[in-house]
Amino acid sequence: MSASTPAPSPSDRRVSARIGAIAESATLAVDAKAKALKAAGRPVIGFGAGEPDFPTPDYIVEAAVEACRDPKNHRYTPAGGLPELKAAIAAKTFRDSGYQVDASQVLVTNGGKQAIYEAFAAILDPGDEVIVPAPYWTTYPESIRLAGGVPVEVVADETTDYKVSVAQLEAARTARTKVVLFVSPSNPTGSVYTEAEAEAIGRWALEHGLWVLTDEIYQHLVYGDASFTSLPALLPELADRCIVVNGVAKTYAMTGWRVGWLIGPKDVVAAATNLQSHATSNVSNVAQQAALAAVSGDLAAVDEMKVAFDRRRRTIVRMLNEIDGVLCPEPLGAFYVYPSVKGLLGKEIRGRRPQSSAELAALILDEAEVAVVPGEAFGTPGYLRLSYALGDADLAEGVARMQKLLAEAQD
Repeated sequence: MSASTPAPSPSDRRVSARIGAIAESATLAVDAKAKALKAAGRPVIGFGAGEPDFPTPDYIVEAAVEACRDPKNHRYTPAGGLPELKAAIAAKTFRDSGYQVDASQVLVTNGGKQAIYEAFAAILDPGDEVIVPAPYWTTYPESIRLAGGVPVEVVADETTDYKVSVAQLEAARTARTKVVLFVSPSNPTGSVYTEAEAEAIGRWALEHGLWVLTDEIYQHLVYGDASFTSLPALLPELADRCIVVNGVAKTYAMTGWRVGWLIGPKDVVAAATNLQSHATSNVSNVAQQAALAAVSGDLAAVDEMKVAFDRRRRTIVRMLNEIDGVLCPEPLGAFYVYPSVKGLLGKEIRGRRPQSSAELAALILDEAEVAVVPGEAFGTPGYLRLSYALGDADLAEGVARMQKLLAEAQD
C-alpha cells in the first residue's frame, strides 16, 4: 500500500482481520480434495485425515438409537453437558489416567477442537504466550491466536523422535509465557514421551508457575513398550494449573459424533462453560448419550482396533524407509507417521523438481493419486504426514504407488 493510499475503513472490510487471518485446516483440506477426486472417478488413496476406518461399535450406535426415541433428549439440556455423562467422564478419567476429578471439573464440548479453543479462551489474555512444540497439530496455533494469545514454536526433529527438551522450552520462555502445550501421543508425529521426560516438563512448568494444556485424545493408542503418562496424575501438585483435553473420536471411532471434553480447575471450567453457553449451548443430546455408552463401557473395541493399527504402523514404516531419500522414524503412538523427505527435495521427478514438501505432496497427488499432508501444515517443512488409519490393502497400494513414483527421483 502506497503512502497516498488510505487504509480501508472498518465499513470497507468485509471479513474481520481476526477471522481473515485464520489458516484453513490443512488436514481437512487434503481430505476434502482426495474425496472430491474420488467422487470424480479418480482412484485416489487418502492418507490425510486422522480418522479410524472402523465403524463406531454397535453398542454405542444402539445407545444413540434409543436416545432418539426418548423425548427428554429432544429438549435443551445444561450447556456444560449431561450430568450423567460428566460423572462418567470423571470416572473414566480415573480408570484410564489415574487422575481423580469431580464431575464439576468437566465440560462436555462439540469435539476436541472446541475444548481446545475454550480452554485457551478461558485462561489467555491478549499478548499471553503459549509454548507450542512443533511439529504441531494445525488447530493449536490457530486456537491460541483466536483466544488472543501468541503461539511460540519450539521445533524438534527426527533426531530426538520429535520430542522437545526442557532446555528448549526454557530457551523459549519469556516474561509473557503463560502456558506450555504438552501432547503425548502426538499428532502429527506419533511420538510418545517417557514418564521421566513428561515429569521433567511438568516440574519445569511448576517451577515457573506456568499453565499446562495437555491433549490426551490418543491416550489408548500406544504400541510396543511405550506407555501413556497423564501429567496431572503423575504430578498432582500441577492439577490446579492444568487443563486436560480429550474425547471419544479416536478411541471409539466416533470422529463424526463430535463429543469432546476439557477437565480443569473449577473456576476455569465454569468460565469455559459460560463461554459455551453463549457459543453453542449443549452438545447434541443423542451424541452425548452415545458418548455415555462409550466411556462407561470397556476398551475391548479399541483393543481390537489397536491390533490393526499396530500392524499397519509396522508396514508403513518399513515401506517408507525402502524409498531412497525418505527417513521414517517408528512412531510409538497415535496412527501417524511423519517421515523426512528432505532427501528428495530438488530432485527431478517426472519433469518437476519439488523444492518443498508442499510441492512434493502436490506432485504425489498428481502423479501417484495419493493424498498426503505436507509438513508446512505442522510448522516443519521438509516432512510429510501420513495417517495409517485406513484399510490394509489401501495402505499397501498407496505406499507402493509412492515407492514407484519416488524411485524415479534423480539429480
